[in-house]
Amino acid sequence: MRTAAATTEVRRPSAVRALTTLLAVTAAATVVVDLLNWWYAPEQEFGLAVRTGWAMLRSLGFLLLIGHVNRGRTVAKPLGLILAVTTVFAVARLVVPRQGVPPLPGLLGFALLTGLCVSVVWLLHRSEAVAGHLVRHRKGLVVSGGTISWREVAPKRPPVTGWLLTSRVAAFTYSPLMLVPALVAGGAILDGRLSAVPAVLFWFLAGIATSYAVLLCTAFLMRGKRWARTLLVVITMGVLAVDLPLCWWLLGVDGLIRDGAPLVAAAVLALYGLRRAARAATPPTPA
Repeated sequence: MRTAAATTEVRRPSAVRALTTLLAVTAAATVVVDLLNWWYAPEQEFGLAVRTGWAMLRSLGFLLLIGHVNRGRTVAKPLGLILAVTTVFAVARLVVPRQGVPPLPGLLGFALLTGLCVSVVWLLHRSEAVAGHLVRHRKGLVVSGGTISWREVAPKRPPVTGWLLTSRVAAFTYSPLMLVPALVAGGAILDGRLSAVPAVLFWFLAGIATSYAVLLCTAFLMRGKRWARTLLVVITMGVLAVDLPLCWWLLGVDGLIRDGAPLVAAAVLALYGLRRAARAATPPTPA
């Protein structure tokens, strides 16, 4: 049995090369801006350290996105949109102090990162060259005619719209967006607020359970199951019903804004994606 591998290299369009460079700059800027906010923060407490660490992890997300763009994967569009939106929210909650006005370096860094994220989203969704490049699926081993080859494998599931992929990626952010404030609330236990132990433990368990629920739900969602859309709406409402009151109770209004707003943004994007996907799947009514 012979083996074969594709060796032909196709030069990527200039817009795609510009996008990968922009993503690398955005990843680096994310780390620099987060460290800058930490440096100028009036109070470098436990909660700020957790939020800063989570924000800096997004730089790895941009590096992962570069890999998807280089391989021309269709998932790059929804992943880029979610990364851009949540990064802006993550940095915004670090810039604004509990009291007073934000420092000028923090504001400048936030403006720079926002501009980079907007540029990333624009290139991903408005550039025809990028759209023509992001059409590939994952690669795998294919046996055909006595030859083993490593090439693109078309998914067995029915074709899905970009908005459905956006809903899926947005839903995957629910769990980390719940676990980060739960970890911040864990600092209250260290400060002697032992009455918060059951609530924090419940918050952690709910965040972990959400990851499994979303994974199961979106697996059927990608296979075109209508009931999976309803289930994702129920999961989204349940996540908001658990997370927002706990943010307000354990972290106060400040925590509700800093940690609740990013989750609300992800939920709105997931629900909007479901709505757009449903409209696209509905055949037009004949006149």
